[in-house]
Amino acid sequence: MEYTKNALSISDQIAALQQRGLVVSDLSAIEQFLNNVTYFRFDAYLHIFEQPDGTIRKGTSFEQVAALYDFDVELRKLIFGAVQKIEIALRSRIIHYFSLAHGPFWFIDASLAIDKLKFAENLATLQRELERTKEEFIKEHTVKYGNTSFPPAWKMLELISLGCLTKLYYNFADSPIRKQIARSFGVAMTEALESWMKAINALRNACAHHARVWNRNMPVMPQLPRVMRNAWVNVNGIAPTSFYAILCCIVYWLNNIDPKNTFVTDLKTLLSKFPTVNPGAMGFPNGWDNEAMWR
Repeated sequence: MEYTKNALSISDQIAALQQRGLVVSDLSAIEQFLNNVTYFRFDAYLHIFEQPDGTIRKGTSFEQVAALYDFDVELRKLIFGAVQKIEIALRSRIIHYFSLAHGPFWFIDASLAIDKLKFAENLATLQRELERTKEEFIKEHTVKYGNTSFPPAWKMLELISLGCLTKLYYNFADSPIRKQIARSFGVAMTEALESWMKAINALRNACAHHARVWNRNMPVMPQLPRVMRNAWVNVNGIAPTSFYAILCCIVYWLNNIDPKNTFVTDLKTLLSKFPTVNPGAMGFPNGWDNEAMWR
């Protein structure tokens, strides 16, 4: 099927939105908005207001949809900061535990890998990151030791993405060491921690690309154990693909890393700032804020 639609001017975009039923009371405000945010990106926030025939529910205003967009922007900032803290802690513990047990170059030892094909793929990724890095600490290492081999884990693994770090973790053959890391975060099973790592990596990537996250069905489902070592939630009825599911994992993880973190308070403040946002659309159950972990 050939695509035949042409680009529209800002005024034509506004006219199209009005024709679909969007109430526009301030032309200058929506013009400024669409000059800075594409129609296509804005349209993603219209979906919950759409009717089956594609028109917009009667009475829906531009300000309502723009507020939802602004909420999502602030939510992504909050999430990105939380994931950053988790990622740094995860990187630190993987480097520390694995290196103490198997030396500074465990990541290039094929005998320590479960899947040899994945090991080769990971090693190729590490090589690419090493070749393209401009980090001063790598340059200093090369000057002192040459470039015939990889730097030790505590240098090399600072260069890689969370995705690559996750792959190194779940392909590591020493199960007791992987379990030690999981338990250091208050998670009993390595499989649960692996699923959390994959899930927050997908969420992190969505945030990094400024994608809508507030009511997104998450592409990677985290495991939700019924019982955890520290304050947790009642997992009955939680949709594993919901934003709320991964949010619970983030809060639990942060509370282990930094018991004085303000994430829960910050999230509640954000929800109060945007009272028209329905937490239920994100998978929040009734009474969620009475759960021990959310208090």
